[in-house]
Amino acid sequence: MPEISPRPIRFVHRGHAIALEGVPPTRTLLDWLREDARPRCTGTKEGCNEGDCGACTVLVAERDDTAPGGVAIRHVNACLSFLPTLDGRAVITVEDLPQPHPVQQALVECHGSQCGFCTPGFVMTMTALREAHAAAGTRPERPAIADALAGNLCRCTGYRPIVDAAERMFELPDAPIDRAALRAQLDALAADTSEMTLEDFAAQRLARPEARIVAGATDVALWVNKQFRDIGEPLWITRVPALRRIATDADGTLHIGAAASLEDAWAALAARWPALTEVWRRFASPPVRHAGTLGGNIANGSPIGDGAPVLIALDARIVLRRGPDTRTLALEDFYLDYMKNALAPGEFVERLVVPPSPEGTQLRAWKISKRFDSDISTVLMAAALRLDADGRIAAARLVFGGMAAITKRAAQTEAALRGRRWDEATLQAAQVALAQDFLPLSDLRASASYRLAVSANLLRRLWLETRPDDPLPASATQVREFRA
Repeated sequence: MPEISPRPIRFVHRGHAIALEGVPPTRTLLDWLREDARPRCTGTKEGCNEGDCGACTVLVAERDDTAPGGVAIRHVNACLSFLPTLDGRAVITVEDLPQPHPVQQALVECHGSQCGFCTPGFVMTMTALREAHAAAGTRPERPAIADALAGNLCRCTGYRPIVDAAERMFELPDAPIDRAALRAQLDALAADTSEMTLEDFAAQRLARPEARIVAGATDVALWVNKQFRDIGEPLWITRVPALRRIATDADGTLHIGAAASLEDAWAALAARWPALTEVWRRFASPPVRHAGTLGGNIANGSPIGDGAPVLIALDARIVLRRGPDTRTLALEDFYLDYMKNALAPGEFVERLVVPPSPEGTQLRAWKISKRFDSDISTVLMAAALRLDADGRIAAARLVFGGMAAITKRAAQTEAALRGRRWDEATLQAAQVALAQDFLPLSDLRASASYRLAVSANLLRRLWLETRPDDPLPASATQVREFRA
């Protein structure tokens, strides 16, 4: 087995290659920027220290031959970014922008800042938005701007002038990031890379079954920042290029590597099943989706995670690897009990496999939470339904998160549906069965009675949108329009 290299963490910062040695693996980029960098980069602020407020937003660039200029640029939360995750990448902070940057000028002109604490984070998010649309030759509309800003909070300005500024910035002179220079610097770093093969990672995992596997650290970083937990010396799964891949077979089967980002994974799912667009936009925030992984969301196994209900409704499989050996399970069989799964010692999630849906399948997924954006689910329902020519239910998969100790199918509700005509009487029978499937808990997010009531209401919405007689269009059952 190859030894774990003690090599430095190498990344580009302020136009120069940085090499850090002897740094604790859980040292965050935010702390390094504010305390260790020279000169200190205090424009990046610490607000919540848990990825909710966006005051610490920075840009991270990495080599990507499919991206403009061969460089992918995304915004992430510095408070959740452990320094080892930056190896081989470039970090761009508000101090790196030419002054005044068009984004900053737009905020001034539109009165988009008051106390200013949150402003650097907004500037970096808006810069990422401007870069993305400038490269594509497009301009976002206000709903898309609001979605892009979902990871940034402002407590005093209000969002209207900030969204105004995001529109205004496209009218000001361009000041693009020099991607050619960035690519050259990243190429130089790539000569000494920490990336490894899938076989090497599997061997390391087998030798260190007790080690914590870390991807984007959007969950693990909270254990460190808020609970002060010692996670030891992690294994960095994002260093395995093979596990970051998303591929499609000739028959339409989708393969999502365990280290593929949430953003890329959900983009692939929503492209195949457009009904998943709303859940995608409401799954965490853009900075969290850029850093976190769908494989991590699934492996962590929270009963209120947004990924598992959708994937189980799609009859997804999970591929587990231990050394050179792999085995495949139905994803619904992966979860055994609260925060317990079927992983054996030395085993890890290699990829998720999502088959094409049978012709005629109607897919829906809805999330209920206290906040619309960037919030934990109270209940998430995902449903895959197929009717026959007579309007009877030929197949039904109903999956709920937030209703039990694990993400779970509503087995008795499904049984009440199959073979019956999809009418009001069948709906009511299914709603009665739902109360037999679940005995949810009451907690800070909702009472048990609320969870049962809202789940029954989601079944009604499913019927309204998919009934064979006069189904309602999506525009009749939602109040917000999502646009690209």
